Amino acid sequence: MNGAPMTQGSQPPLPAGDEDLGHWVSNEPFDATYQPALSPAQQRYYSAPQWKLIWWKFRRHRLAVVSAGLLAVLYFIVIFAEMLAPYAPDSRNSQYIYAPPQRIHLFHEGEFLGPFVYGDHRKLDMEVLRRIYTENTAKPHPVRFFCQGDKYRFWGMVEARFHVICPAKDGVFYPLGTDRLGRDQLSRILYGARVSLTVGLVGIVLSMTLGILIGGAAGYYGGWADLITQRIIELLRSFPELPLWMALSAALPATWSPVTTFFGITIIFALLDWTGLARAVRSKLLSLREEDFAMAASLMGGRPHRIIYRHLVPNFMSHLIASATLSIPSMILGETALSFLGLGLRPPAVSWGVLLVEAQNLNVVALYPWLMLPVVPVVLAVLAFNFLGDGLRDAADPYH
Repeated sequence: MNGAPMTQGSQPPLPAGDEDLGHWVSNEPFDATYQPALSPAQQRYYSAPQWKLIWWKFRRHRLAVVSAGLLAVLYFIVIFAEMLAPYAPDSRNSQYIYAPPQRIHLFHEGEFLGPFVYGDHRKLDMEVLRRIYTENTAKPHPVRFFCQGDKYRFWGMVEARFHVICPAKDGVFYPLGTDRLGRDQLSRILYGARVSLTVGLVGIVLSMTLGILIGGAAGYYGGWADLITQRIIELLRSFPELPLWMALSAALPATWSPVTTFFGITIIFALLDWTGLARAVRSKLLSLREEDFAMAASLMGGRPHRIIYRHLVPNFMSHLIASATLSIPSMILGETALSFLGLGLRPPAVSWGVLLVEAQNLNVVALYPWLMLPVVPVVLAVLAFNFLGDGLRDAADPYH
């Protein structure tokens, strides 16, 4: 040691530099049953179920929380599009062809009137063959709320005329302008959200079902089932995605109704997107099937499908949900691209891709740039899903 005398019952001196560890040294006998007292916050954390731990971590991801709020607003629009839209999607006004967006005002000559728009002076410029619209500030047209407007059938079932917002009885309300037929851009964007956002949800449900079934069988049984599944996945992933979508969509009969075409495109997306989820399920099951709880369930006589879907899959369902959330944007972009190219949904169906068909002519876009506005909700929805998927993936990762 360092030459200091040792007496009975005394402790050896600590090595040089370790004096800060002296509070661990005690003459009291060691108690193996001792457990430090936990604070209420620690008890709440250690006793919380997995879903609550994921929620606590997800809340710290501010961008993901904001994205979840934005998606909630978008899907609220999907449900109540008929009520939120000022006009029916096919409502035309031949007097307002290619009308520019109207500015919403609150004050008229210093007096507060609430939301209103001014009327327009319209004339046709014969030199450039273009309609010219100028504000007529003499007479404001107040916007009406919770009013009766164009007739519609709510979700194609219940006929109604109730709208959250309507134009003045002697005026119009086109805050995002009109198209070549005088149809309101705002109303058509709201109706288009129903189709474009529903394609992603329905497609990912079918894709997850196929991925869990096929990937679960490959990962649990292995052998020839795994071999065949991996070769099929490699074959499907070897094709370029967009040309394959285009080829399969072009094969859909042009005589199909919009609803039938919608489900046909959704099935195409699902049949081509399940491969990534199937690989994720396979890799997880390969590691989990050797765990003690899986072996115990097997020794107790559990059937393979019950072990897979009651014991193994729930252990990484949070990871699957995060992966699925990141797959939805590709389906939204796929539907938009196919409809824009004329291979997806076609009029009279309304989707964001169908609306962008109006913007295929660059000369028209240069004259009427508001025809590009359907791009904005596409970008917002795709970014929101990506940020939400990142937040869910980080929250579901036990090592993050």
